[in-house]
Amino acid sequence: MTRTAPRTLQVGKIGELVPRVDAPPKVKGEFAYASDLIVPGMLWGHTLRSPHAHARIASIDIAEAVAMPGVHAVLTHADVPGQKTYGLEFPDQPVLAIDRVLYYGEPVALVAAEHPEQARRAAERIAVAYEPLEPVADMERATEMPELHPEKPTRGHGYFEDPRPNVVRHIAIRHGDVDAAGDVSVSGVYEVGIQDQAFLGPESGLAVPDGEGGVDIYVATQWLHVDRAQVAPCLGLPLSAVRIHLAGVGGAFGGREDLSMQLHGALLALHTNRPVKIVYNREESFTGHVHRHPARMWCEHRATRDGKLVNVRMKILLDGGAYASSSTAVASNAASFAIGPYESPNALIESTVVYSNNPPCGAMRGFGAVQTCFASEAQMDRLAEALSIDPVELRLLNALKPGDVLPTGQTITGSMPIAETIRAAAALEPPPEEPLPRDVLRLPGGAGNTTNGEGVRRGVGFAVGFKNIAYSEGFDDYCAARVRLLQDGSAEVHCASAEVGQGVTGVILQVARTELGIDDVRLAPSQTATVDSAGSASASRMTWMAAGAVRDACRAALGEQERRPGEEIDVEQIYRHPRTTPLDPETGQITGERAHVAFAACAMKVVAEVDVDLGLTRVVWIGAAQDVGKAINPQQVEGQIEGGTAQGLGLALMEEIQTRDGLITNASFTDYLIPTALDMPPVESVLIEDPEPDAPYGVKGVGEPPTVVSTAAIASALRAATGRDLTRVPVRPDDICL
Repeated sequence: MTRTAPRTLQVGKIGELVPRVDAPPKVKGEFAYASDLIVPGMLWGHTLRSPHAHARIASIDIAEAVAMPGVHAVLTHADVPGQKTYGLEFPDQPVLAIDRVLYYGEPVALVAAEHPEQARRAAERIAVAYEPLEPVADMERATEMPELHPEKPTRGHGYFEDPRPNVVRHIAIRHGDVDAAGDVSVSGVYEVGIQDQAFLGPESGLAVPDGEGGVDIYVATQWLHVDRAQVAPCLGLPLSAVRIHLAGVGGAFGGREDLSMQLHGALLALHTNRPVKIVYNREESFTGHVHRHPARMWCEHRATRDGKLVNVRMKILLDGGAYASSSTAVASNAASFAIGPYESPNALIESTVVYSNNPPCGAMRGFGAVQTCFASEAQMDRLAEALSIDPVELRLLNALKPGDVLPTGQTITGSMPIAETIRAAAALEPPPEEPLPRDVLRLPGGAGNTTNGEGVRRGVGFAVGFKNIAYSEGFDDYCAARVRLLQDGSAEVHCASAEVGQGVTGVILQVARTELGIDDVRLAPSQTATVDSAGSASASRMTWMAAGAVRDACRAALGEQERRPGEEIDVEQIYRHPRTTPLDPETGQITGERAHVAFAACAMKVVAEVDVDLGLTRVVWIGAAQDVGKAINPQQVEGQIEGGTAQGLGLALMEEIQTRDGLITNASFTDYLIPTALDMPPVESVLIEDPEPDAPYGVKGVGEPPTVVSTAAIASALRAATGRDLTRVPVRPDDICL
């Protein structure tokens, strides 16, 4: 087990610091994003969206819109030639609203025109008669309200058959004696607001008809082959007639797993027989993708007087919004990681996700573990206070290790250096406190601080979080890679992995150079037509899966080259991680050897300052230690830690979608605040390299653990500074004024 030491930039094999090839064009503004695509003769598409969170559609009249100058097509649900519904996991979402709208911003009609302004104005002339219905807006009342999906699309998929209305999934994990008592008990109720992925590049893409009834779609996405699997049936086309190409992505974080413009652009392109480009504006982007699930969590932790956990009981409620998306997996992850990276011999964890008329929620970095980490780490701090035990020592006392059993019954067989990760973060030395007076920009609130720092208090917080790597519960998670060895001695690699800013293209090239023993390796564009699926750029899986697939394809190609020297070699291989199985729907226990492949953890120490008179905050410094397995590119791993920390800071202090009866009221970066460079503190990171035995090269995914833990760690520091409970994030100024 090692900590990564400083390294110099090198050629580009595994373990070396390799500069990103896309960094210079992005910094210079020369990188081509999906919104930059342009072809001769293209039209512009626009989507008419619902102004209501819940309403019946009485009629749609497109006559006036069709007659407007420059308009080539106006489409409604009646124009969808194939299947009328689609969905990431369950086909419960209409391509265009049919008889009802279930959320604010739901697509109702499409327009294609010569100019984007013509398309927008034509959409305004579409006359839709709505009959507003009472929205299901409170997730605690959702199971008492009329069914939004009477067909119950998630039924029959092996989940617990919950009879209550509007339940997407309910899971209960029962471990040991769920009523076991302890010497000391602490309880709390915690809430997490709706967070947006807030990527810088709004949804955009270009659909180009091929003249033979098929279509090419160039789009910023996270999962090319699953996009195709949803789009083709709705177009009434075979998979081979729909080709998805990865266009330049300006961030994703889970928000591009679900479809945005792909299907709508293709419909317009095939109807007009012209290329059609769609680019969302920022307000439309807020309604055009899923968000992080808001949560309410009821927790009780019972322990011995010595600090050993005896029993953890948690009830988790998540709001999935109007459609299922990936809510079933998020509910399961929230339950599976609710306790945190600690051993408890007994537990009762209940997790429920419901439908509502609030904005649809689905995948976002951390995927359920963010919400429960915030609650469980606050509970660990409360327990430490009740027992008069140092919070770090309490965590070390209960830290998971190989051989321990998780609440699901799974025995940890791989890498799990929780204690070393905790010790490494705790050992990091924060900067000394800055004396007053000081530059106003170095006070909580910056230029907005009017007290000159008299009310500033400093707090140090600590938290640990962990999460699964890759997909779980029996999902057939695989990745394909294709390697061509050319006669000039170079190589070409094909992999449909989505480069969304995380650097997977660099990982693929590093693996190929290492395995092939050559430097001249090129990576072909990601698309569905030339290679099988790589799966999604999510769940911290892409490094592990792409490394395995490219490694196997390179080795197979070299073997074939030995048999056929002098010939061009073209080999495709599919990599699968060790098999997982579902959780039992009644008990939440494993039904095979494992429900999750592997786990990764991150521990953080945070120093924060709070002006208790003004309610203003400043995160001064963050020290992180992360369990990374094997760092393929340490520089890139450190960048992921910093980026993930920034999103956790946003959730802790400022980021929340505000709704009123399901309507979003702050759909802009003026009103939805995200951290700027002035909000981000220095982040000092230590990489704990404890190779995962089942993974190629011992790697682990690194994208999510820092986001999982940073919100909890920052909230812990704010509590230390203020003495307040702070049971809800984001923390508002009036929460901390004394």
